[in-house]
Amino acid sequence: MVTDIRKGSVEPGAVDQEKAERASRRVNDYLARHVREEDLAIRIEGGGDEALVLPRQAVEMFAFVLDSMSRGFGVRIMPVHAELTTQQAADMLNVSRPYLIGLLDRGDIPCRKVGRHRRVRFADLVDFQRNDDAARKPIIDELSQLGQELGED
Repeated sequence: MVTDIRKGSVEPGAVDQEKAERASRRVNDYLARHVREEDLAIRIEGGGDEALVLPRQAVEMFAFVLDSMSRGFGVRIMPVHAELTTQQAADMLNVSRPYLIGLLDRGDIPCRKVGRHRRVRFADLVDFQRNDDAARKPIIDELSQLGQELGED
């Protein structure tokens, strides 16, 4: 199953930042007042006495999304089990599709074939990104140190 990643996306600047900021502040205030509650009853303005009962983790994620929108950032929500096309995976890594295909062929990122097409699990893509960032960190730190040493002369 390939998940359409556009359905869970909001482009940067597509939401009124002031409204998102007010909503974010209200949701975070609510979370702060109900620290011990796992399920939260949310009342919708103009919705009468009926309340939505949501898991705390969902409300916390919603608060994060609102905070990001209030800063003008785009947001994408995707299930961890989602499978992406090679183009979607390349777009997420901000690399070309041929470069991604090379990573898949070398086994750097697991994939599976559906007919002639490859599918990449979102979780595997996140793991690759995390490991790649961790491998680059010592090199970046070393270059930064060298730059500071050269600048001190």
